[in-house]
Order: sequence, then C-alpha cells, then structure tokens
Amino acid sequence: MSSNPIDPLRRQIAELIVVRASGHLDDQQRRYPRWELPNSALRRLLHNGVGGVILLGGSATELQQRTRQLQSWASQPLLFCADVEEGVGQRFEGASWLVPPLALGRLHRSEPARALALAERYGRCTGEQARRCGLNWVLGPVCDVNNNPANPVINVRAWGEDPGTAGALAAAFQHGLNQVGVLGCAKHFPGHGDTASDSHLDLPVLPHDRQRLDQIELPPFQQLIEAGIDSVMTAHLLLPNLDPERPATLSPTVLTDLLRRQMGFRGLVVTDALVMEAIAARHGPQEAAVLAFEAGADLILMPADADAAIDGLQAAFSDGRLPMERLEEALQRRRQALAKVATTTTAAIASEDDRELERELVAACSTIQCAAGISASSGVNLIRVDGIFPCPALSGDAPALQLPERLGLASVVIHGQGVSPWQNNADTPLALERIGSGPVLLQLFVRGNPFRGHRDGREPWLAAVRQLQRLDRLAGLVVYGSPYLWEQLKAGLDPEIPAAYCPGQMPEAQRHVLTTLLRPAEASAHNGEFTD
Repeated sequence: MSSNPIDPLRRQIAELIVVRASGHLDDQQRRYPRWELPNSALRRLLHNGVGGVILLGGSATELQQRTRQLQSWASQPLLFCADVEEGVGQRFEGASWLVPPLALGRLHRSEPARALALAERYGRCTGEQARRCGLNWVLGPVCDVNNNPANPVINVRAWGEDPGTAGALAAAFQHGLNQVGVLGCAKHFPGHGDTASDSHLDLPVLPHDRQRLDQIELPPFQQLIEAGIDSVMTAHLLLPNLDPERPATLSPTVLTDLLRRQMGFRGLVVTDALVMEAIAARHGPQEAAVLAFEAGADLILMPADADAAIDGLQAAFSDGRLPMERLEEALQRRRQALAKVATTTTAAIASEDDRELERELVAACSTIQCAAGISASSGVNLIRVDGIFPCPALSGDAPALQLPERLGLASVVIHGQGVSPWQNNADTPLALERIGSGPVLLQLFVRGNPFRGHRDGREPWLAAVRQLQRLDRLAGLVVYGSPYLWEQLKAGLDPEIPAAYCPGQMPEAQRHVLTTLLRPAEASAHNGEFTD
C-alpha cells in the first residue's frame, strides 16, 4: 500500500462514500463479485478515508469478525450498514429472520395495539443483533406505502398499504432501534410504493402531483422525521410534476427544497445504490456522484466506481461547481450520526427472547385452512421458489422439503434455472407428466424481490390450481410471501382443501404451517375454518 500522503480534500470527500463488501472474510466467498470489492481494494480505499461499508452475506458470527477486520484497515470510525429490513438473519445466517413488515401492516387492521408492540420489538431485535454483529446503521424502516399490489420491488417490504399504518409501524420500528443505539434510515424518499417497475432494472415514474404526495407518499416520512430519524434514503424514480428532468436522487427540487426546507429534515441524506440501472444506465460514476451531492445528498452509496466518484466530487469542489460549505455540512452530519451509536458488544447474536419473537410473529401473521390435514402417503411435493435452488429460504434441509418427504411425497422444485413446468394451454398450464403422479402438495414461495421485475406475476398459478382441483389432485396449498397471490388463489380454492398462508418464507414459517397441515386427518381440530 502506498505511503504517499492523501490530499486532505480527497480524504474528506472519501468519508462520504459507502462501498459494498461481502460479509465473508475471504475474497473467494464473495457472492456478488461484480459489486463486492476484493479485500485489496477495500484495504486501500478504507486506508485512504472511505467512510462507510454496506455488507451482505456470510454468517452473523463471521460478520462480527468482518466488521472488526474492516475497521482495522480504516483511518477513522466507519459507518457499517446492511439492508436488514426483515431482521439481521435475512442477510446473515444464524441471526433472527423475521416476517416481512407488511405482515404487521395486515395485522394492524384487526389488532393495532398488538401490531405496534410487535413492530417496536422487531426494531429492538434487529438493532440489538445488528450492534452485536458490528453494524451501527440499519437501512430501514421502509416508509413506502405499498398501495399498488403490482409493485414488483417494494411489496411486502412496506409496513403498510395506507399512510397511517405505514407511518405508525415504521415509527414503532424506529423507536426499537433507538433503544439500542443503532442508526435507522427511512426509505425510499419520496415514496416508491405506487410504482410498477423496479429501479434496480429501470427508472420508474411516479406521476402524482404534490397534493397526492401529501396525502399518500409523504406522511410516513414526515412522521419519521418528527420522530428524529437519523437518515433518509433517496428513491431512484422520476416525479414529472416536481422535476421532469432528474430522478429524485439527483433532484435539488426533491432533496433540498422538499425534504430539507419544506419537511424540515436535518439528518443524513444517503442515495440508494448508484449502481442500480435507474442511475447507472444514464450517468457515469463521476457525474452521478456529483449530481447526487449537488441535489442535496450527503452520502454516496455504492457508486459504480468509488475512485471515479471521488475524482468527480474532488473536481467539482475544486472548480467551484460544489460549494465547500456543502462538504462541511455533510461531514458534520456524518460525525453527529456516528456520535449517536452505541458500542459493539460480543454477546451471542440471538437470544431466546429473539427466537420467541420469530415464532410469535409467524404465528400471529399466518392463516391456516386445515379441513382434515394432509395425510397422503405418496405423491408430489411441488415447490416453486424465486431465483435458483438452493436459496436462503429453501436449502437442502428446509422443512418445506423434509416434512412432506417424511409422508412419502417426492419433492419437485421449480426454479429459474430448472425445467419449466408449463405448457402452452391456458386451461391446463401445468405439464403434469414432468411433475409426477399422485396427489400434489403445492408450495409457492412468491413475493416482490429486487431484480425480478414482473416475471413472477406472469406465472398462471390460479389456472394451475384449478387444473389440479378438476383432476382431484390438489392435496394442499401453501403460499409463502405475497398476500396478493394468496388472496387470488384462495378465492378459487375448494374450502375442503387444506391450505395455508404465511408472509414469511424462512424455515420457521415453513415449520409452523406444515406441522399443522401435515397432521393426520384424525388429529385435526380446525374443522375447515380459517384461523389466524
């Protein structure tokens, strides 16, 4: 590593850059090497002043070691963050993986006090486990209002489908974070809930005027600002009625005029990842960083090229395009945020209270229709998963595989790189000869996920369920994830067929619903009624 002194201005600018790293210690374990920098680059950038790291992958225990390693390479205290919107276990094995926030949004309709109490415990659990792993900044809560069921990327990540619910539960989550000394982040400003495309893949357009934004999109953010939220993350989307030229992340109208001046936010403004196609397809890393900072951002998250982003900002400050006062304001906000965080501990990642919360959330948010239980001794356990298999929700020892197999059902997994189960027939879309004979337990892992766009919505599962019912082959149905798919399928389902819905996809969710559905018929006590 070069021992040449770093230009002071360049070092100050570097403090405002947040780079991506794997949670694994070794370069060979990186899951996404396109975005996760190798250790040699991380060591150099951190030594030269880069001030933040966003992490993904590995176990929670390994993350403890990784954050200590990265901090040892740095010349200053670092911001360590992760997208742990659904608990630390969503990204790091061994920690608590909790049901998606929208599960509590639905619970809030019938049991608002219970939902608020669970949301606060959710935030406290997430913050405490993040702190034990070495993270000091949780990139949540999501403050988007998911009032568009077709939204391919926010979906179950939102805390509500109306602004009152979303704001109240997000604020409760943030209160839980505050109790354990971890920073929070309200995202994605000014609201990504009513979009029909994914900003990881394209630039969504939010066509609403300011009056509509004041009614739906902005209230949850305003509530979090008034509650003292530490940071706000921008959305890569275009709002033609506010700024017809620049997406929110790059718009002074949105970030400075609306967020700072009109809504009174005084904390850190961080961009969403600048490698996302909504930005990267239209701007190089230098210009994207400069435009974001010019718009009012303080921290630049995941530029496509960190060195180029620093180069661009250094040139803009040097030639006067960006005023030096803005640099000092951003640095001061970063220092103030770091001063709030609690010291990392080395306690066990997940306590028994945390595990109890995992179970309570799953039980509170699941729906089970169990007419007589599934007691088939042969047949097919047909599972559809997002992406490829194995995946975090479905590893080789997942309850969704093992429990049906104990009954004698042969597992068939549909995934993105496997054999398609579909044939070109609207009434009989499933090519059953590719699946096998006998009764079919259908388990669908479907939810809004970044980078998948609308691929999942084009699968004809309602027609497939009807096909299996006509043939008297549908032994049971389980939907993990999307409440919208569950509602669609439930409407066409024979009430005598055992069925269940759980918003979570984690092993605890699978275990909870299957241990009920797979009971022998004589042990069932639900008499065909839906229970929560």
